[in-house]
Amino acid sequence: MMRRAWKAPFAALGLALCLAATPAPCAERQPLLMEGKKTLFQRALTRPGALLAPAAGQAGGKELPALSILYVYDRKAGDGAEWLEVGADSRGGVRGWVRADATLPWKQQLTLAFTNPAGRDRALLFREKAGVLSVLEAPEPGAAARPLLAAAQTPPLPADSPAISIEPETHVDLNKRFYLLPILQAEEAYHGAGFPVRVLEVASVTARPDPKDAKPAADHALALRNFSANLVFVIDSTVSMDPYIDRTREAVRRIHARVQQAGLSSRVRFGLVAFRSSVKAVPGLEYVTRLYADPNTVADGDAFMAQVKGLSQAKVSSARYAEDSYAGVMTALRDIDWSEAGGRYVVLITDAGALRGNDPLSETRLDAEQVRLEAEQRGAAIYTLHLKTPAGRNDHAAAQAQYQALSLNKTLGKPLYYPVDAGSVDEFGRIVDSLAEAIVAQVKTAAEGRLTPADAARDEKDAARRAAREAQMVGRAMQLAYLGRVEGTEPPRLLRAWIADRDFAKPDLATTDVRVLLTKNQLSDLQQAVKGIVDAGQAAQLTPDDFFKRLRSAAAVLGRDPNQINRPDAAKLGDLGLLGEYLDDLPYKSKVMSIDQATWGRWSIGEQQAFLDELERKLRLYQLYHDDTARWIALDTSAAQADAVFPVPLEALP
Repeated sequence: MMRRAWKAPFAALGLALCLAATPAPCAERQPLLMEGKKTLFQRALTRPGALLAPAAGQAGGKELPALSILYVYDRKAGDGAEWLEVGADSRGGVRGWVRADATLPWKQQLTLAFTNPAGRDRALLFREKAGVLSVLEAPEPGAAARPLLAAAQTPPLPADSPAISIEPETHVDLNKRFYLLPILQAEEAYHGAGFPVRVLEVASVTARPDPKDAKPAADHALALRNFSANLVFVIDSTVSMDPYIDRTREAVRRIHARVQQAGLSSRVRFGLVAFRSSVKAVPGLEYVTRLYADPNTVADGDAFMAQVKGLSQAKVSSARYAEDSYAGVMTALRDIDWSEAGGRYVVLITDAGALRGNDPLSETRLDAEQVRLEAEQRGAAIYTLHLKTPAGRNDHAAAQAQYQALSLNKTLGKPLYYPVDAGSVDEFGRIVDSLAEAIVAQVKTAAEGRLTPADAARDEKDAARRAAREAQMVGRAMQLAYLGRVEGTEPPRLLRAWIADRDFAKPDLATTDVRVLLTKNQLSDLQQAVKGIVDAGQAAQLTPDDFFKRLRSAAAVLGRDPNQINRPDAAKLGDLGLLGEYLDDLPYKSKVMSIDQATWGRWSIGEQQAFLDELERKLRLYQLYHDDTARWIALDTSAAQADAVFPVPLEALP
């Protein structure tokens, strides 16, 4: 078994002192360096209850907000403990002293979040690295983990168990119960089936101190009875789409009759967004997107029918064969309030590919990956019903690739993409009916106080049956996420533990997502840095080598310490020979970090330009993050708004 260790322990390093004989003022103080590093500063993350004292060893002090990220300027012993002299920045702004045991080392800006546990086993947390490795190295890791999982679900755990805790049964919502799983150490290993796995030492840190009394056990059955679902159709309303528009209306009519009969009218709500393409290019199209029915304001099926009665296909053709599908999905995600819905379903229906983000006719300037990330941030699942009509045969392959990327579902590990051969209206109707019925069944099950059962994985050739089965799995994930929100589920309360970032039984499924915490100032700095890099690349003002070094340097700094991104040496890491130390020890790397100079040099001009276009689309995504005030997390409610953080997915970074 191959493993590569990752560990960078801190060491106390001497501070540079000003010479008394020198008349010039003292140079700006700098934090301590990590051991063996030339530019990487030591930082610490405060645990709940950390106190800031004016001197090492002094009792009392001001309580610091949990999860504060501080630079370490000095280390001393005092009152039988190690103390850290800390500051909020790396420019000499020292604030005082905290006990070292009230902090955790913050070696890089990466942190983990648990993925939704639906469709996989709950992640086990182990006392020692050897415990998790012993399971991974077993011939059948899933079988080896089974008795540990069973014991962990009925605590207390035996004293000799290598596992010390388990991931919560329901999904922890970062926006409701913010927490960090900072990575303290990491090691690359291999699952018994050959999948690469990272074994990680993490610390569990929440923004709130431990409650004095244990919370009573949550009543899932009671909470589930209030579960509701929004099903929003995002439908192409260009030329040739009338038969599918009519069949969608018919599907809602049929399903609503069942909903009424089951007494669930207030629990299943329907919405509809229509989309076309650029009205600047073709004014006769009338609109790019239009919200015909908002599920939060549509009282019942009759009201839905009344609001979508006027929907019909366009009278003129668009400027391109591709339509602005992404604009339609983004309208559904951003113009509809999803916060009260447990089930969040967006069903895209189209017979054409989507305008790419670099197309001047695109309204969003986003591509599939960025739109999918927005849906994930809102807890929504995107289904795509791709009508493969004979007229679009030359577009089918490209459109399929787009919509598979758009509809990729992490719970299932595959896209919620359903092609309709020859654009058959009957086959389309079967899939829509099957999908809608499965969603209604989930709400009915929840109303009875039960979770949707986890269906055994199996291949399903029939698209309608596959849509129903996959909706069942997605529905269970949404119910777990809903329970996590309404019950205030929190992560395991422990100091340190070891976990595997892949499921033991299904190693193709991740147990954790990687996030990078950025403040608004850091996000703004990121935008400026990436914009400058893109502008330089497009203007050909730099040689390919210089451009690539600068790009990789910016990405490397983000993974380590975003506060340093605008320092003069940040863009010169490659020239200074420091890029390696920013990349070494990072257990996860962004896309740029996976590309080497040789690969970049082999790319054609077109391939390099496509990469620059992708960076442009990420810039647009950063602006969406910046403007979406509801998703910024204030770790310290008394601090400035600029100190709030956004847990940016790693894949959204350069």
